[in-house]
Amino acid sequence: MRITLDGTPLLGRRTGIGTYVARVLDALPAAVRRADVDARLEVMTWSLRGGRVRGLPDGVRQVGPPVPARVLREAWARWDVPPVEALVGRTSLVHGTNFVSPPTRHAREVVTVHDLAYVHLPQTVSADAARYRTLVPRALARGAHVLVPSGATAAAVREHYALDPERVSVTPLGVDPGWSDARPPGEAWRRDHGLPEEYVLFVGTLEPRKNLARLLAAHRALRADVPGTPTLVLAGQAGSDAAAGAGADVVRTGWLEDAELRALVAGARAVLLPSLDEGFGLPVLEAFAAGRPVLAGDVPALREVGGPHATYADPYDVTALAGALQDVLDADDGDTARAARAAWAARFTWDATADATLAAYRRVLA
Repeated sequence: MRITLDGTPLLGRRTGIGTYVARVLDALPAAVRRADVDARLEVMTWSLRGGRVRGLPDGVRQVGPPVPARVLREAWARWDVPPVEALVGRTSLVHGTNFVSPPTRHAREVVTVHDLAYVHLPQTVSADAARYRTLVPRALARGAHVLVPSGATAAAVREHYALDPERVSVTPLGVDPGWSDARPPGEAWRRDHGLPEEYVLFVGTLEPRKNLARLLAAHRALRADVPGTPTLVLAGQAGSDAAAGAGADVVRTGWLEDAELRALVAGARAVLLPSLDEGFGLPVLEAFAAGRPVLAGDVPALREVGGPHATYADPYDVTALAGALQDVLDADDGDTARAARAAWAARFTWDATADATLAAYRRVLA
């Protein structure tokens, strides 16, 4: 079988979805060998400029011409043309890794729906993401099989789109082993980035769904009551909340390379993810792998991923967030607590993600 994945999220600076695509693609060749199946893996990208993916795993090739994503999405939102075979040739299955599944002539379709923010929180998403309200139903009407990163997201997708359970497969994300070896940044690095020795950390794109306005208000409120509350650091590329984070008690690092981000997480007093909605919440597990405590928004996916090891708060309640921030700063952070967090994170591997993904492909093609 020939499997074609959308590798567009691999281009440029990688966000969470880019990490997902990269790690699944890295792990799929070994999953194919473990399953002893005859499968050829390839990636396509939708971009006129800079569309070549570097560092593909051995045996994985890139196919297809340079075509702008915006043009394709506009066409696919209205018609089932062009089919993917017109762009990449004959294939057995196409996997739309980022909400968008190309129409096909004969190939089977699989689409990853990472979350339903475009449905439940439309005011927080970009214009491109808002198009998923049209593009996802069109793929489902063609019979696309859905991959989701958590049981919570699976339940939400099945309910919203009235799908039979067998049309949705859960493929939980994994944690890179390097997170368990992360060590706090050195003094020189912190000085160069304007960071104090003690800080709490938000990791993610600066966008409304991440609930930064309430996080900032909660942090300010706690610092007013407890002046020694650590500085808040925002690590992530600017999104539609690019103006977030002005103030003497907040530091923005911008986008960081993987090694820098891991060190920053390892040195944090706590990692904060008070999102209004998440499909999974990978920063929670990455923080746990580095041994760090987490404050998370009390939403189903984060409850599922964080389990008993995170501190939760109503993401819409600033007072609750401030109280939870104090709780997580006061919580046990000894060796036993750190080891328990790391052990929880170690249950999630990219090999398991790839195995579950390949199993879904095989069910679709059976």
